[in-house]
Amino acid sequence: MKGLYCRAGVSDAEPRFIIQETTLPDVLDQHQVRVQVKACGLSPLDLKLLSDVGIQRDLIPVGREVAGVVLQVGPKVTFFQPDDEVVGILPLDSPCSGLCDIIDVDEHYLVQKPEKLSSVSVAGALRDGLCAYTALHTHARISAGHTLLVMDGASPFGLLCIQLACYHGVKVLTTSHSPQKHTFLEQLRPSVARVIPVYNGSDLLPVVLEETGGLGVDIVVDSGVRLHEEEEEESEEKKLLPHKHDIISVLGVGGHWVTAHQDLQLDPPDCRSLYLKSANVSFLNPEVWTASSAQQGRYLHILKDIVEKMSTGILRPQPEEAVPLYEATVAMETVQRHPKKKAVVQL
Repeated sequence: MKGLYCRAGVSDAEPRFIIQETTLPDVLDQHQVRVQVKACGLSPLDLKLLSDVGIQRDLIPVGREVAGVVLQVGPKVTFFQPDDEVVGILPLDSPCSGLCDIIDVDEHYLVQKPEKLSSVSVAGALRDGLCAYTALHTHARISAGHTLLVMDGASPFGLLCIQLACYHGVKVLTTSHSPQKHTFLEQLRPSVARVIPVYNGSDLLPVVLEETGGLGVDIVVDSGVRLHEEEEEESEEKKLLPHKHDIISVLGVGGHWVTAHQDLQLDPPDCRSLYLKSANVSFLNPEVWTASSAQQGRYLHILKDIVEKMSTGILRPQPEEAVPLYEATVAMETVQRHPKKKAVVQL
């Protein structure tokens, strides 16, 4: 049986992705289930995070968002039976690659998959759905009447944030990073109150203040920020990211900023502005759910709610075209270089 693994590069060298033979033990652990994988979503590897939590291996398994069918269950498994369709995210320290035909995984990382939900669609969107729930429910605690600004709403993560917020009666503003994305987001109106094109140099602050009566938004969810003024060597993609001062400026009193920027640095004037508004900042790390078992029940409840909302059409991720297994290495290399891109492998 073969799986996809990453051999981390030495110093600044790029990681290499290789197909490696692997085997499964003959006997399942007490709470493990054996799953035949039907589809696997590919997300970029955060090698620094793995190192920080003490996971250091020569070969790191790749592909953690999986959907499949249960073949066999351990003696103490209570959630599943053979032939159940399941979906879940493998833990950070999983020895299995999600791109293996058959994997062993603890039952507490899986939930039932609704019948009418395709394996490819749920494997491709599960991680972004988890990020959206973590940002809006766990950190920002959204409720009806709030105003939300989603940066880059046409991204897979941004789109699910918009749909989840609209479901809860939240007024949504968003930004677009290209004319094509702007056209796509305009089609979501009136669910989206305003689409702000940042690719043409539009200022964020006056538009947000106009839409909120000068009060600012209750919640901002970003997908990365710029810490300094524009520099010549910055890529076009980075130049479209909002500056940290812009985000702080559009926050209202008691506002909440959920950031995906791992190395955010706030200067004393930034902190002063946040203090005057009694606003706060949260860091979005979706891996915290599988890295700690402190809130395992809540995590499973979120996964279950995501797949139920996807099956009923409340959450409608952009469909990803599945790639065959023999193209998995190339697809993973692309995802690693461009973290906002998605890929799903159909087995």
